[in-house]
Amino acid sequence: MATQNPKQPAPDTTRRSERSRRAIYDAALDLVVEAGYPKTTIEGIAARAGVGKQTIYRWWSSKAEVLMEAFLDLSEQAAREAGPEEAYAIPDTGDLAADLKAVLRLTVDQLKDPRFEAPSRALAAEGVVNEKVGRAFVAKLLEPSLQLYVDRVRAAQAAGQVRPEIDPRIALELWVSPLAQRWLQYTGPISYDYTDTLVDYALHGIAPR
Repeated sequence: MATQNPKQPAPDTTRRSERSRRAIYDAALDLVVEAGYPKTTIEGIAARAGVGKQTIYRWWSSKAEVLMEAFLDLSEQAAREAGPEEAYAIPDTGDLAADLKAVLRLTVDQLKDPRFEAPSRALAAEGVVNEKVGRAFVAKLLEPSLQLYVDRVRAAQAAGQVRPEIDPRIALELWVSPLAQRWLQYTGPISYDYTDTLVDYALHGIAPR
């Protein structure tokens, strides 16, 4: 009977599990880009990642959950690459319009990036017909970003740049919601000019000055 060499270290199961998890994330994101969400399956993700599908089911109950976590991880990587200050706050230069326009331009770039676009659309669409996925999508992915806008509007209120009675949650919808609708429903192109205009309309209105 073979015996284990006492000098040989035991396998690092934690590291192996992390490699498998990372491979699954990459596989899920790649397949959604290449084949689309409807054609992406747990079996396909497992095959691309080089793991058994039982490994995936041990950690997640559906392909939507796999994609959600993979996309969240991708977003966190992007935030780390941008730097800690950019990741957790909208810049406050004292010019609210300029700050909002700068952040929305970055959002346009991300929405047009295939790495983000395909999984974003997939999760948003699934969330419409699957309440559990929809609520998770909002809580884990949308709410943290929306809160950054709330904080920036409140800072502008404190500086006297926005009326104190304005509800920041309603205010942010004036530029976030039109962008999301146009992008999701293909009602028109998204561009820097478009998001700059959204900010101007939101801050100055459309009535004659």
